[in-house]
Amino acid sequence: MMHEAAEFPGEPDGFQRLWTPHRAAYVGRDKEPSGHEPDCPFCSAPKGSDEEGLIVARGEHTFCVLNLFPYNAGHLLVCTYRHVADYAELTEEERVEMGEMTAKAMTVIRSAMSPAGFNLGMNQGQVAGAGIAAHIHQHIVPRWLGDANFFPIIGRTKAVPALLADTRAQLAKAWLEC
Repeated sequence: MMHEAAEFPGEPDGFQRLWTPHRAAYVGRDKEPSGHEPDCPFCSAPKGSDEEGLIVARGEHTFCVLNLFPYNAGHLLVCTYRHVADYAELTEEERVEMGEMTAKAMTVIRSAMSPAGFNLGMNQGQVAGAGIAAHIHQHIVPRWLGDANFFPIIGRTKAVPALLADTRAQLAKAWLEC
């Protein structure tokens, strides 16, 4: 008898699984952080060195950081220093600097990595796909022709061909030059 795999949990569905236990702390929280809690990665990152926090650049109200779980090499996030969830709650200064830093990040990535395009996005709320819904952040994802290959479509795996520390160093250097 033929049946859908979804009808029978635990049955093989034809997909290989990539075991990533390090993500359990990221996705397994019972609740979103509130205030400047130590488990909010966007509150913690600016407290250390740029290298430790993977910070590419700092502004007065926002900072630019590499995504720990990038869709592509060079995937940056622009975050506010202030722990706030909703775009409508940002001050005018935060909104302006977030936009300016996003534009600068695109210029820097173009200079350093020569992408063919970008995906820009901001997921507001957990239901909208925000991994860290309690702290606003703007995604800047560089795209290249052919970067969406068979891995994520068939193999359910994403290949990112660069180490985060190397990418941070490359983009931080280009930030100063642009």
